Amino acid sequence: MIPLETKRLILRKYTENDFSAVHSYGSCRENLIYMLWGPNNEEQTREYINRSIERTEENPIKNYIYAVVLKETNKLIGGCEIALLSDYYAEIGWILHRDYWKQGYGAEMGKALLKFGFEELNLHRIIATCDVENYGSYRVMEKIGMRREGLFIEARPANKLSAKKYSDELWYGILKREWENQKWDPDFTKVTPEEAERINAAEDSGFLFDSEIDWDKIGHGE
Repeated sequence: MIPLETKRLILRKYTENDFSAVHSYGSCRENLIYMLWGPNNEEQTREYINRSIERTEENPIKNYIYAVVLKETNKLIGGCEIALLSDYYAEIGWILHRDYWKQGYGAEMGKALLKFGFEELNLHRIIATCDVENYGSYRVMEKIGMRREGLFIEARPANKLSAKKYSDELWYGILKREWENQKWDPDFTKVTPEEAERINAAEDSGFLFDSEIDWDKIGHGE
């Protein structure tokens, strides 16, 4: 699996040596408020890392699962994935350690996944989903050019702080031709400075995948 590179990040395969960094966010309740899994124990985190390594060694690869590290320090700060649902259709997601929220990394990862999906995998369509209350997550989806496609009522378990049993789910999507028509700027200046500041301030822990993907006992967004 080929690593991906952005202005500040390197997206690479997981290794067994990543355990401590992955478990630091995979076991943190604050990091997982809107996730459908976790907090994970040590066994579950190790299982996730092993499963991620196995999936990235499959031929053909159907789940491109990346550890996300800072270029400057080589510190692992999160993970992301593009999961193929068919030959032309995929879903993206990610999670960031809470210490790195509100710094634009979510949009940077999302942009890299879209670029890889459309340019290297030649996909036609990419989607992402999230809890309707996860403002930071859906604003990042909008920031990278995705559009809201639907609201599904009581389609997922409620977040970990809610007294409700179920929550509504947002779906976002983007087509290859829509992505190609956008004028991508490395600093995401397609929005005004004021809007960019507001979006970055709201950026949360990451996208959530839908139920089509098996994300039991794993270490990033589902």
